[in-house]
Amino acid sequence: MLKTTQAYRGAVVAPHHLASQAGLRVLQEGGNAVEAMIASAATIAVVYPHMNGLGGDNFWLISNKHKAVTAIDACGGAAAAADPAFYRSQGYDAIPSRGPLAALTVGGAVSGWASAHQYSQQQLNGKLPLSRLLEDATYHAANGVAVTDTLANNVVGKRDQLDMQPGFAERYLPGGQPIKTGDRLLQSKVAATLEQLAKHGLDDFYRGELARAIADDLGKAGSPLTRDDLARHQALNVDPLELNIDGHRVFNLPPPTQGLASLLLLGMYDRARKRLGITEADTVDYIHTLVEATKGAFRIRDSVVTDPDYMAKPATEYLTDAVIHTAADRINLSQADPWPDATGAGDTVWLGAVDRDGNAVSFIQSVFWEFGSGVVLDQSGITWQNRGTSFSLDEQHHNCLKPYRRPFHTIQPALAHLSDGRVMPYGTMGGEGQPQTQAMLFSRYVMHAQSLQQSVTGPRWLLGKTWGSDVTNLRIENRFPTAVFDELVRRGHDLEPIGDFDEVMGHAGALVLHTDGRIEAAADPRSDGAAVGY
Repeated sequence: MLKTTQAYRGAVVAPHHLASQAGLRVLQEGGNAVEAMIASAATIAVVYPHMNGLGGDNFWLISNKHKAVTAIDACGGAAAAADPAFYRSQGYDAIPSRGPLAALTVGGAVSGWASAHQYSQQQLNGKLPLSRLLEDATYHAANGVAVTDTLANNVVGKRDQLDMQPGFAERYLPGGQPIKTGDRLLQSKVAATLEQLAKHGLDDFYRGELARAIADDLGKAGSPLTRDDLARHQALNVDPLELNIDGHRVFNLPPPTQGLASLLLLGMYDRARKRLGITEADTVDYIHTLVEATKGAFRIRDSVVTDPDYMAKPATEYLTDAVIHTAADRINLSQADPWPDATGAGDTVWLGAVDRDGNAVSFIQSVFWEFGSGVVLDQSGITWQNRGTSFSLDEQHHNCLKPYRRPFHTIQPALAHLSDGRVMPYGTMGGEGQPQTQAMLFSRYVMHAQSLQQSVTGPRWLLGKTWGSDVTNLRIENRFPTAVFDELVRRGHDLEPIGDFDEVMGHAGALVLHTDGRIEAAADPRSDGAAVGY
C-alpha cells in the first residue's frame, strides 16, 4: 500500500513522475504553485503525448492564500467554416472521429498557460521567466523520454485508426513499427516549438509566426481551422461553480465542461447517504448509491450542458436544493435504475500543486481521445485534438455544431475548501469516469475518513464511456469482495469485473493543505506518476 506523501514547503502531483519533478523544481527555486503547474503542464504534454498536448485544451482552478478561487477556461471554439452543411457537403452525417476533419476546434491549452502566467505575475508576485517554466519540457522533447506502457499500448491499440493520419506514423511508427515500452521518444519539432514560445511569448501560438505555421499545416492536412480562427481565440476567466456540502465549499468549472455533473453527483450522494444511513465507504450500499447518483447527474448533464452562450438557463439553477433533493430522493437502495442513456469519452491528465504560501492549483489538460485527431503537424510537431467531435450535426440538438461554438468537455478539475480550513485540489482523467472518481476521492477522504492515498488507491468503478470506448455498463475493479459483486448484480447492475488496477479507471490525484502548513499528496498507482514534496 502506498503511503500519503507529506511535506511542508510544497508538493506536486502528476500522472508522470517527470512532470511532478518539473513542478517541484520550480517550487524549490522559489516559484509559486501556478508557475509550478505551468512547468508540469508543459512537461506532461511532452511525456504523455497520447493524453494531452499543445493542440488540446485545459482548465484551471486556482485558490490563493486568501482562499479566493479563480477559474480559467482555455477551451477553443469551432472553426468559422465548421457547420453541419460543411460536413454534409462532404458526405458525412456525423463529424469524423479522427483525421483532419476531426481537428475542427482551436487548441486552447497554450492560452491557458498564458492566462495562468499573467495571474501568477499580477496576483502572486511570480518572478520566474517563461523560458524557465518551459525548460524541462523542452529538454525532454529534444533529448527524449522513455516510452511508457500506456503510450506504447495506445499506439498499438489505436494504430488502425491513426496510422494514415498526417504525421502520425512518422512520430509513432518509425520504420513502420510501433514504438515500444522503453524506447527513447524524440520530439525535436516540439522542442523547437517550445523554444519559439519561450523566446516570442505564448501569444505567438495564436497571433505570431507559430500561428502561421500551425494554420498552414492544418490547412494542408484538410482541417477547416484557419489563422483567423487562431487569432480570435482567448482564454476566459470565469466564475467557478460552487456547492456547499456540510460547510465544505466544493468548486468546479462551469459549462461547457461537465463540472455541473460532478457537483450534482456529490450533492445527490450526500443527500442520499443521510437518508439511507450510509456511514462507511466501499460497501455495497456506498457503491450502489454513488452509481445511482451518477445516473441522476448525467441525465441533467446530457439534457442541458453545452457552450453556456447557448444554454437556456445558467448552470447555477441546476445546483439548487430542490433539484438535488428531487433527484437524490429517486434513488432506490434495493434496485438499480435502467442504463445507459449517456454519451461521452476522453483522454486527459490531471495535475495539482500547493506551495509554501498556501496557493493551490487543480489543473486538467486534454486532447480528448487518445492522440486526439491523430494529426501531427509537420512544422511544429503538435498533435491536434478532436474535441469538436462532441458536437452534433443535428440542428435541433442542444449541442449542435456552429461556427465559433465551444464544444462540450468531459474534463474539469475539482477543488474544495473544507469546513475546518483545509484546501483540497483533486481530480482525474477518464471521460465519464471523471465525475465518478472525483466523488469517490472526496467522499472517501472527507465524508468517510479514509487516508488521502487510500482514497486514490482504493478500487474504483466506472459507469459509462471513456478512452474512446462505446462500453456503457458498470465496470468495476476486481479487488472488491465477491459478495459485493453478487449483491450489485442482484440489485440490477450490469456488472463487468476488470483488472485490479485498470487504466480505464483513469489516473487520479489529490493534495490537501492543512491549516498548520502540512501538505498531503497522493498519486495514482495506475499511472506513471508521483506525489512529490519537499
